[in-house]
Amino acid sequence: MGGSGGVTFLKVVLQNFDILAGPVVSLVYPLYASIKAIETKSPIDDQQWLTYWILYSMITLFELTFAKVIEWIPIWSYAKLIMTCWLVIPYFNGAAYVYEHFVRPTFVNAQNRTVNIWYVPRKKDVFNKKDDIITAAEKYIQENGTDAFRDLIDKADHRSTKPKTDYGIFENEHYY
Repeated sequence: MGGSGGVTFLKVVLQNFDILAGPVVSLVYPLYASIKAIETKSPIDDQQWLTYWILYSMITLFELTFAKVIEWIPIWSYAKLIMTCWLVIPYFNGAAYVYEHFVRPTFVNAQNRTVNIWYVPRKKDVFNKKDDIITAAEKYIQENGTDAFRDLIDKADHRSTKPKTDYGIFENEHYY
């Protein structure tokens, strides 16, 4: 009598494998791996998990948008589980593949590396990239206008040409 209970339990687990494994594969392990990635100095694992979370968000938005249609697809939960495994398991590198071949070409303009939907700052080494000042200037102009940018340049130019006294105060300015 005790053996049939174990078989029944195993049957229930197998019948609901997608429901049980889905959260572990799509949430628990990626959360663990993301925290681990934050604690390492390597940018490669950061990119892997940021990419995964972008794709996970897109899958979730797709499911929310097309919930009524998805209800009619009996293998959806299994297909999603297999797809999520492919995205998550580092051996396959599925998240990076999907991002490079589908998401990036759709949302990122390769000419000037701007994101079409919202501004997302790029993570890069400030000392090796010459276009950081250009990116910052373009953002400043976008937020404040060209006149404000010219005023800022004039103010910086004006400060750099004034001679300083021994006290570090500009000669022509008076502080009261």
